Amino acid sequence: MDGIDKKQHRKIIHIDMDSFYASVEQRDNPDLLGKAIAVGGSPEGRGGVVATASYEARKYGVRSAMSAKQALKLCPHIIFLYPRFPAYKEVSRQIREIFSRYTDLIQPLSLDEAYLDVTEDKLGIGSAIDIAREIKRAIKEELNLTASAGVSINKFVAKIASDMNKPDGLTFIGPSKVEKFMEQLPVEKFHGVGKVTAEKMKLRGLHYGADLKKLTETELANLFGKSGRFFYKIVRGIDERPVEPNQETKSIGAEDTFSYDLTTVEEMEMEIEKLGRVVFSRMRAYHLSGRTVTLKVKFSDFKQITRSKSFAEGFTMEEQITDVAKGLLKVIDFNGKSVRLLGVSLSNFDNLQGNESQIYQPRLFP
Repeated sequence: MDGIDKKQHRKIIHIDMDSFYASVEQRDNPDLLGKAIAVGGSPEGRGGVVATASYEARKYGVRSAMSAKQALKLCPHIIFLYPRFPAYKEVSRQIREIFSRYTDLIQPLSLDEAYLDVTEDKLGIGSAIDIAREIKRAIKEELNLTASAGVSINKFVAKIASDMNKPDGLTFIGPSKVEKFMEQLPVEKFHGVGKVTAEKMKLRGLHYGADLKKLTETELANLFGKSGRFFYKIVRGIDERPVEPNQETKSIGAEDTFSYDLTTVEEMEMEIEKLGRVVFSRMRAYHLSGRTVTLKVKFSDFKQITRSKSFAEGFTMEEQITDVAKGLLKVIDFNGKSVRLLGVSLSNFDNLQGNESQIYQPRLFP
């Protein structure tokens, strides 16, 4: 396989809203403009994790999935807000309406990001860069929010590009630049490469895409499993995954690769609690209720297992999810191995019923 196919290239845009939940809150409440805010979590370490932080908070090191306790330590004046998922979902619907003016090939990844295939755009504009620019302008003028866009010939590169000049960025990586771009990309920037995997790569002298490119597909697969085969293709600029519109949400999950391997059940249960909070928030955002919990465990030797448990009725409480995941953890035979990654996911969904305004109570923490 010798790099990018010379056939006609697709035109892919990845749109990622800037600090979405926090930006909506600041837009709807001007008193919050310019202030460090966190959506999710709770002050004084009473529990919860940050779903989104404003850029003012990020300057202090606050980030998504961080515990409220840590966020407060980094930024003592931070303001915590309860999430308003119905409001975010409505704004997300408005954003997708803007997307649909240009293409029907839209693949949402979450409420605040999506892939668009504009190879054949509805308005005959032709230029993916111009389309991305028009989408960003419409979001700004109509919704008073900013988005960052990445434009390239495949999903992987477009997604990386959208993160390069945040906030309010627009980055284009053309066909002739893709392979060189991937060669120069640090391994920790590859999606799916966490801190521990990146460290393992660097210990083997693999610091950039160009270093990965020196290895055969078999060598990469032996080192990194199925991901190794993906690395072999993507470092050559090859990502044939199509933009898939109208995908049914089959699962919602969260996972984390740790900066050091976990060795005790207590450590793992603490991480499962954090992951459970994120999964529960995402479940609520999509107005779903899952009946199957899956626990994913990747060991220090990169071997991976999953364990699942299903129930007759969907979950309605965060504790239900974490308790089941902890129960699945207890039946795993670790055989002396430490853990580098944990993931919790929900599937087998029902739609939530009832009055959403009773489910979500948007307000400041007292």
